Amino acid sequence: MDYLFSDKISALQPSAIREILKAASEPGVVSLAAGNPAAESFPRAAIAAITAEILAQNPVAALQYGISEGYEPLRLEVAGLLARRYGVGRDFDRVLITSGAQQGIDLVTKVLCNEGDVVLCENPSFIGALNTFRSYNVRLRGVDLESDGLDLAQLEAALRTEKKARFLYLIANFHNPTGLCTSLAKRREIYALARRYGVLILEDNPYGDLRFAGEDLPSLKSLDTDGLVIYVGSFSKIIAPGLRVGYVCLPEPVAQKVTVAKQAADVHTSALAQMICELFLRRTDLDEHFRGLRDIYRRKCGLMLDAMSALFPPAVTWTRPEGGLFVWSTLAPGADMLGFCRSAAAARVAVVPGNAFLVRPDDACRSLRLNFSTPTDEQIIRGLEILAELLA
Repeated sequence: MDYLFSDKISALQPSAIREILKAASEPGVVSLAAGNPAAESFPRAAIAAITAEILAQNPVAALQYGISEGYEPLRLEVAGLLARRYGVGRDFDRVLITSGAQQGIDLVTKVLCNEGDVVLCENPSFIGALNTFRSYNVRLRGVDLESDGLDLAQLEAALRTEKKARFLYLIANFHNPTGLCTSLAKRREIYALARRYGVLILEDNPYGDLRFAGEDLPSLKSLDTDGLVIYVGSFSKIIAPGLRVGYVCLPEPVAQKVTVAKQAADVHTSALAQMICELFLRRTDLDEHFRGLRDIYRRKCGLMLDAMSALFPPAVTWTRPEGGLFVWSTLAPGADMLGFCRSAAAARVAVVPGNAFLVRPDDACRSLRLNFSTPTDEQIIRGLEILAELLA
């Protein structure tokens, strides 16, 4: 039987990260390739207690169908949290609950883009978002990253020339894969440019609460007075990714269309998972909870950076993130990055080649992504020792 696939899917290839993670799951492999939160960050006892309470006291609501917009108490809790803590959300905005931030990105793309439209994005960028955009047959226009965020000259050139640009996608806080953070000055200029050219911004902020150094910066959505910014958030990194609960804060007209698109996609996000998140948010001292998360990632990131400084040759460079989960390392000029990643895999250390995150994956790249959140302390040290031997 010959199977014919849609144009939207036939050009997509399996995620390089997912393929690496399959190999990384083999016994004895040290994985510095994942993007998972640290297992010790999961509030297991609280989730167990909350789940038992819900199923004992309100089982029908937890097990029955719900509305596509999301469990109303959770929507109200998220809206209040965004307003109080981050200054996000205005009278023209609504909060909708999604099945993870990934679904939020997918639904926004579905309702805003036609085939052949253009999505502007950081280059490199989150592979999950890039593949979502590709699945809708849009054209990607990458804007290179500098140490403090997007190259503004490139961004303005793209905004000026791409007449079919539908939105700019970016991760301003602890970018995936580089770990970089967009400066406040650039956040303001990015918003001003989007306003000048009438292009929306899709701001993805899964790591914003994981800052363990430096000062908090306002999100682009908090600067939004014109309904230009669509904000995507998630409970994957601050509660647990297996719950698959995220949210979008977006202008009312877009929210109406996203609701219809979600009805067609999955009807609604898991009611039980939404109820767990709502009770957790309402009952938890979030300041204390976030301090605990930040302590975990500060220590693990410091362990990785100190080991890289001690073990790696001077020609290899890397970012020094102030939050998030990732370090972006760049090999010496002339190095064969893909060959190095293959050698690392043969030595049973999994890392992600940087070209997986590029708008054009065939472009030259000497960088790779390292994750410090998932491996144990011993695995971080052992993995970096093996990489250092290969680099030597």
